Amino acid sequence: MEIFNKVVMLTGGARIGQEVAISLAQEGASAFLLTYLTSENVMKELATKLEDLGAKVILKQVDTSQEIAINEVIDLALAKFSKIDILLNMASTYIARPTENLTLADWQADYNSNATNTFLCINKLAPIMRKQGAGRIINFVDWTVASRRTEYPSFVSYYAAKQAVIGLTEAFALEYAPEVLINSIAPGPIIPPVNLPPELVTEVAAKTPLKRWGGASEIAEAVKFFIRTNFVTGECLRVDGGRHLL
Repeated sequence: MEIFNKVVMLTGGARIGQEVAISLAQEGASAFLLTYLTSENVMKELATKLEDLGAKVILKQVDTSQEIAINEVIDLALAKFSKIDILLNMASTYIARPTENLTLADWQADYNSNATNTFLCINKLAPIMRKQGAGRIINFVDWTVASRRTEYPSFVSYYAAKQAVIGLTEAFALEYAPEVLINSIAPGPIIPPVNLPPELVTEVAAKTPLKRWGGASEIAEAVKFFIRTNFVTGECLRVDGGRHLL
């Protein structure tokens, strides 16, 4: 599938998603549905940049774990753009929760914000893409999950939810082939968290075989690969600089 003149839906993505969206607009994507939950200012800036590149934009605050809300915003975009060709499921949370204090409410919150939201978006859009004759869906997980390495403590429900996303990717890919190709990306050290101490930033780079943080452009390239390929579906691609080899 070519990127030119395609309509993109991006959930979340306040950090990495900005460069991904801009990269797609630079390649001719004509319209974007951007959803966010808390990052209003960042996403408004992104919308402006996309419009400056000639793309049409709908920007909405949406809790993508709520079925009615996600259905309404997708219907709004379809009414305005007449189609959605590409879905990027980037909305996610990453919250440390000490395992001995983990509650059902914690589990449900993490599962909803990392897996239920992905399910709802795919479940709504995949049938529409099939009727259109083609579509691409790209989900986002985590290199530790894709490598079956529960590397960091206190993330039980996060790990479980992201494993569910890998399962959703594979199952939906089979159900909606050949019209809709569905894959996932598992980022590794891409952009250091803003509150990560400098010594830890250096330590992570040193532990990565390629000896650096990747940068959001590496994810943008992976996204474009999955959009353009016509013979890869149900895959999970680790973009982690080789971290999974250690």
